[in-house]
Amino acid sequence: MYQTFDVTARPEQGPPRLQALRLEITAEGLDGFLVPRADAHQGEYVAPRDARLSWLTGFTGSAGFCAVLQHKAGVFVDGRYRTQVKRQVADEFTPVPWPEVSLAGWLKENLPNGGRVGFDPWLHAAGQIQSLQSDLQNSGVELVQVGNLVDRIWLDQPDAPMQLVLPHALTHAGESADAKCARLAKDLQQAGQSAAVITLPDSIMWLLNIRGSDIPRNPVAQGFAILHDDARVDLFMAEEKLTDLADHLGSTVTRHVPDGFQAAVAALNGIVAVDKTTVPQALADVLGDRLINAGDPCALPKARKNNAEIAGSAAAHLRDGAAVIELLAWLDAQAPGSLTEIDVVVKLEELRRRDPDLRDISFETISGTGENGAVMHYRVTDDSNAVLQDGDLLVLDSGGQYLDGTTDITRTLPIGAPGPQERAAFTRVLQGMIAMSRLRWPRGLAGRDIEAVGRVPLWLAGQDFNHGLGHGVGAFLSVHEGPQRLSRVSHVPLEVGMILSNEPGYYREGAFGIRIENLLVVEHAPDLPTADPEREMLSWRTLTYVPIDRRLIDAEMLTKGERDWLNSYHQEVAANIRPNVSPDAQSWLDNATATI
Repeated sequence: MYQTFDVTARPEQGPPRLQALRLEITAEGLDGFLVPRADAHQGEYVAPRDARLSWLTGFTGSAGFCAVLQHKAGVFVDGRYRTQVKRQVADEFTPVPWPEVSLAGWLKENLPNGGRVGFDPWLHAAGQIQSLQSDLQNSGVELVQVGNLVDRIWLDQPDAPMQLVLPHALTHAGESADAKCARLAKDLQQAGQSAAVITLPDSIMWLLNIRGSDIPRNPVAQGFAILHDDARVDLFMAEEKLTDLADHLGSTVTRHVPDGFQAAVAALNGIVAVDKTTVPQALADVLGDRLINAGDPCALPKARKNNAEIAGSAAAHLRDGAAVIELLAWLDAQAPGSLTEIDVVVKLEELRRRDPDLRDISFETISGTGENGAVMHYRVTDDSNAVLQDGDLLVLDSGGQYLDGTTDITRTLPIGAPGPQERAAFTRVLQGMIAMSRLRWPRGLAGRDIEAVGRVPLWLAGQDFNHGLGHGVGAFLSVHEGPQRLSRVSHVPLEVGMILSNEPGYYREGAFGIRIENLLVVEHAPDLPTADPEREMLSWRTLTYVPIDRRLIDAEMLTKGERDWLNSYHQEVAANIRPNVSPDAQSWLDNATATI
């Protein structure tokens, strides 16, 4: 088997698991139960033990939830997963387009006479429950806190992860943990807050300059923390993970077993800062009126990368780019029909592993050819593994977790000769990617203010894509990092040091998919003689150095500015990467970066 960490239900397993859950729902005197893709830490990714949604339904997307009633089970997914969910769930589950259809609206429609719907208060953020309760007012539908009913029927549920936690070197972090704690504690004091509750694993990792491996593909450890206004930190994490960390954590960090976390939160005095979008409802209940929704104190400082983190990320991208170029040179030497999607994944991961600083890939590699490429977050399995056929496209989205940085890159590649529709759509996607890469904008704008720039070429052709234009990326942390995003719903202003992806795409269900992705870092824009002297402008610097496939470009569609950007980018790719690849890859690179 190719895949690891797989606890996903096969289609034939879904119905009996659903039936067993319904028996538990009845035994609790409930009419329904909510199954989110979440754990108590409320991060985007979950350990195999917490993969309840995929175990029950078969759906493996990184966002979504299931509402199980006695007569209906809805699997709620956003636009990224509409094609995927239809492939993965049994007929007993009904895909629901979310957020177009709200959970409250769906519950009211399917429980017209009201009912009692259970939820695990550790697996739902306080803000989610507060919003849902408000939307259900006067409907007769009641939300009821219960233990986790899925855990009762999951007899072979994996154990909780207990991987060792390791120090993250100051040379990579760029700032000591003590300095971070003192800086954030000062913010708490100024805001009149006595403490902040932190549940997100990547925030704890960043704050204390540590890294773990509890979550596949993410260098984080599961735990909780309380940051006090005097810079002390209470860390709640299994002792087995913290061997040999006493010197690194120092005297300001007090270690506790996780079972003591809820009681410690209940005992806090004064105003306590939380992020209602991530703090579990169970903790909001014990805090009561002491709670203030002030956000995760680590979120923005973590997003604003310092010089060491930016330099490390840039260095990681150069080495990662060399591995990807070796893969592309190898791939072009293979005949159409001779490789499968998994062959490409295995070869790419083998090439990345040659780097001694690689700790893992940064997510499950997406290698989708033909109609599989139209599944935006496609994950190849032994059952879905397709042959790369002449005339098809291959969407290859991958990345690495290096000690000095996290990478994420997508390239769309032709297998044999591409068709005219594919080339036209690819060129529009490329135009959107170039437009965002060239953009300058006034300081203070958020992702929602500029995201459309990367869509305009597609819009002019009556086309679009159902995912955000870009996400934040960590520094040897989560490949999806908030709060910054290039998204219609992101109100967080972009700031110097933030790293984001730029990844427009186009997907034609049942036919092909296209996506091009580079990572960019926000910088102060270079001075221009025409610029307003009082107006601060920001711009991007590209971190990713891998050619964009010229065979898929209709050069006549490009403007002179777009052509100049592409040629300049390819010159930089050749100059930065050529010395670090094999002679065969150098020859391939010379051709791939030729002037267009």
